[in-house]
This record gives sequence, C-alpha cells and structure tokens, in this order.
Amino acid sequence: MGDTIELADRQTNDVKLLPSSLPPEVEEGNVEYKLKLVSPSDSRFEHLVTQMKWRLQEGSGEAIYEIGVEDSGMLAGLTDVEMDASLGTLKRMAQKLGATISVLRERILRPDPDESLRRAAEVLVRKVPDDQQFIDLRLAVLGNVDAGKSTLLGVLTQGELDNGHGRARLNLFRHLHEIQSGRTSSISHEILGFNTDGEVVNYSESRSAEDICESSSKVITLIDLAGHHKYLKTTIFGLTGYSPDFAMLVVSASAGIAGTTKEHLGFALALNVPIFVVVTKIDRCQSPFLHRTVKQLEGILKSPGCKKVPLRVNNEDDAILAASSFNVNSICPIFMVSSVSGANLKLLMKFLNVLPPLTSLKDREELVQKLPEHQVDEVYTVPDVGTVVGGTLVRGCIKEGEKLLAGPNEDGKFFPVTARSVHRNRLPCRMVQAGQAATLALEPCVGAIRKGMVIVSPKSNPSGCILFKAEIFLLFHNRSIGEGFQATVHIGNVCQTVVIQSMNKESIQTNEKAVVTFRFIKQPEYIHVGSRLLFREGRTKGMGEVTKVIPFQPESS
Repeated sequence: MGDTIELADRQTNDVKLLPSSLPPEVEEGNVEYKLKLVSPSDSRFEHLVTQMKWRLQEGSGEAIYEIGVEDSGMLAGLTDVEMDASLGTLKRMAQKLGATISVLRERILRPDPDESLRRAAEVLVRKVPDDQQFIDLRLAVLGNVDAGKSTLLGVLTQGELDNGHGRARLNLFRHLHEIQSGRTSSISHEILGFNTDGEVVNYSESRSAEDICESSSKVITLIDLAGHHKYLKTTIFGLTGYSPDFAMLVVSASAGIAGTTKEHLGFALALNVPIFVVVTKIDRCQSPFLHRTVKQLEGILKSPGCKKVPLRVNNEDDAILAASSFNVNSICPIFMVSSVSGANLKLLMKFLNVLPPLTSLKDREELVQKLPEHQVDEVYTVPDVGTVVGGTLVRGCIKEGEKLLAGPNEDGKFFPVTARSVHRNRLPCRMVQAGQAATLALEPCVGAIRKGMVIVSPKSNPSGCILFKAEIFLLFHNRSIGEGFQATVHIGNVCQTVVIQSMNKESIQTNEKAVVTFRFIKQPEYIHVGSRLLFREGRTKGMGEVTKVIPFQPESS
C-alpha cells in the first residue's frame, strides 16, 4: 500500500488513512512508544514503572503511551491477545504509581490483505502529583465583543447548550450592567474539571467549585476577558497579571476578523502565550461565510507577524494530535463549534482534556526552589478574617503561617505580614507552589495593600523602583514618540502611567526599536529584569523587555 496503512476506527468503523509511521520517539517529554508489554519479568516491570514515573514527571502528571509502535515511530500493531495483555500490564504499572489510564483512541491496522488484523492504541496516563490536589492549568479567553466568549464558557462549565439568546452566559456575569448589555466588562473565573477517565466534571452534576475540585484530577481555570475596546486595560491585565498557560481566541463565524480580534491576538503573541482559535456561531452561518472566515484566520496566522501553522480540527484524531503537538512547530489549532447545536464541542473538550502543561519539569523545579513571590491581583476585606489578597505565585512556595513582606508602598518600602491561611480554588491548603493561583489571608496589615503589589520573602531584600530601562518596539503610532511621551505600561500585575525620561534616539516611528528609560508617574513598583512589557496610549501600542531596574531612592523621587 505504499507508505500508508489502511485503518478503521473501532467505534465508528470509518476507514481512514494513517501515515505508516509516527515521528521517532523523543527521549525527553511525556510521550512513550511501546511495541508491546506482554508478561514482563519482575525486574523489567520495575524498570517500566520507573520509566512511567519519569514520563509523568515530564508531563506534570500526564503521559501518553503509544502501544504497538516501535521506537522509530513505525506502526507495527498487535494482535488482540497481545494488545489486551499490554493494556493489562500498563494498568498494573499505573496502579503501582497511583495513576489511572484511559484509552484515547484505538485503531485497526491492515498491513497486508493476507495477514490478520492488528491493533494500535494511544493511552493517556494521569497521576495527580503528590504535592497537588489536581493538575491545574489557566486558560485566558480572548476575542472581539459579541464573539460568543461568555456563552461558550457558560456551555462548557454548566453542561447545558445555549438557547440562541445568551442564556448560557448569565451565570458568568458579575455586574447588573453586564447582564443588561450582554457584554463582559470585568474578569471572571470559571473552572472546568476532568476526572481520571477523561470525563467532564462541571456544574451540571456538581453544585459548587469545591465539588468540582474534589471530583477532578485535572482542573482548567477559564479566565473570561472583556472584548470591548473600552475595557482593553482590563483585558491586558488579565493576560499579564494572571499569567495564563494558554489563550483561546474566540472568533464569530458570521462577523469574521473584526474589532479587537487582531489586537488580542497580537497581545498574546507579544507575551509569548500559546494560542488556539475557536470559531463560534457556525449554526448561524452559511458554509461559504464560514469558509471565508477560516481562510482569513489562516492567512493571518501564517503571516510574518504570527508565523503559526494553522491546523483545522475536524475529528477526534485531529484534536488529540493538536493537543500533543501544541506549541511544537508553532501549530495553532482551529476549532469550529456551536454553543446552540453543540456541534464539535466534544472535540474541544477532548483537546482540553489531553492538553499538557508546557513548562518542563526542570523549569518548574527551578521556580519552586527560588524565594517566594506572590503577585497581588485582587484585594478583599472579609468580615472576621481581615485582608485577603488573590493572585498568582510566580516563584517559590508559601506555607501557612509563613512570615513575609508586602509592598512597595508609596515610599518604596515593604512591611511585614503573615500568611495566616492559604486557599486554592476556594479550598484551604497548607502550601502553594510556583505557577499556582491562590488567596492569602494576611495579618497584621499595617500598610494599605493594593493591586500591583507583591508578597515576597524577607530574605530577598526587596526594593521598589521608580526608574527602569527597557528595550522597546513600537507596534503602532500615527507619527513618532520621543522623550516626554506618556503611556500606560503593563508589566506582570503592574499597571501604571509612565513617561519616557530619556532614550538612545531622538524619536522612533512604527516598527522601530529603541532603548528608553521609563519613570513611573505615581509610585514605585516591584519589577524584574527580563520581564515582558506592553505599553499603550490611545491607538499607540508597543512592547518590550525590562533591561535594568534602578532601585528607588526617596530623595531622587
């Protein structure tokens, strides 16, 4: 049959064509190829368990096993007896580690008409890390106003289809004017869980977020961001402050690439947030219009500014391929769904279930070993508790009762606080680690806590800054900018007006670079060298990176 092997999906009996080989196995990562696992000896079994443990660590608790595949990637297939024995061995290996397995897809291979049928299987192994209650990912939802972002999230998290008039989105809105206008103006958080078998856990069966977390081995926090241009500051803060692992760009099939769609895509790319696209409202759009919208999207994603490889997801195989190859070779999956008819929503769910964390084990271990730094994204005053701050732990780990410093205040100083209690996803916990979102109840708060501050270890000897240098790239401006130019800058959870105090050129225009010295207008902030930044003023937009932080001196302010 040349270089293809005919196969049939056992569930649908649809005959498809599969390449005769997968890419060769990679030593690192969470994907393992196994030709067969039939009756291994005790020493071999222990070696296989150790190997599985390493693959799970590489995938932050998730690994994919390709059974019936040689290390070279050649699909050999197994007989029914060999496949059943191999899956039994894999299950015993997983049980020894406290993990579970679920078959993602199974294929029947026909290498030759005269030979008996052989099977190949792709299996997801999932184990919640010992120091976590569940695998946690954050997904930012971007897109133009009226693209259907909140409705899509309402359908995913509530388990009920929309009625075509926005009923599904009502549970996500936080303010009366949002319900009246149907437009999101604030950042709302919803969670979507998956259990050990890959089944969806949402509010259709669970009454609260606590129930979802307790029933799930993987939880995706969906960060619903505003699409309207007048709420752009809120949207950018959601991308920079909440440090999402991924971004989902929602595009209306009927409206196409409109409004803030290109802007949101540009912000995600500027911040190096991996992105995939969901085209909604396909039930209200005729085929030619849908085809035109997807073609437009593919053209933008392939352009020199994006350099992405679009991948249309039309079936379950595409969804699993997209998840396992996401952020490899710049692949950008494109889903076409309907929140009213439910078309292709299962493909999106399958993708989210298989989607692995993108940070390597080595990077995560390095972050956890550093001194703690917790960004303050939200501040609450809770009766009988006091001040509670919510945000993301950027590095290190924070334990209940740990003594920390909060700041900087208007004088650039940090003041002592104690983390009296720690909560994740509304559940109390003893400790949080780098990359996790959490709320901390602080005492005593001798100074005023505000958004943009950080909670850090006293050992880090923190200091605020009013001046910092950055290398910037001007994305758009009508004319040129120079010394004295003012803009709003976003660096992590910091959002403040800055002025260009000096620069290495007289002025710069669109698509030009410069090294500048920024000065915060209002108060000192805590930032790091190497941090990504976005700045904007009206239609003016730019990006850059912090190259030098100048410690704050009160007399120089």
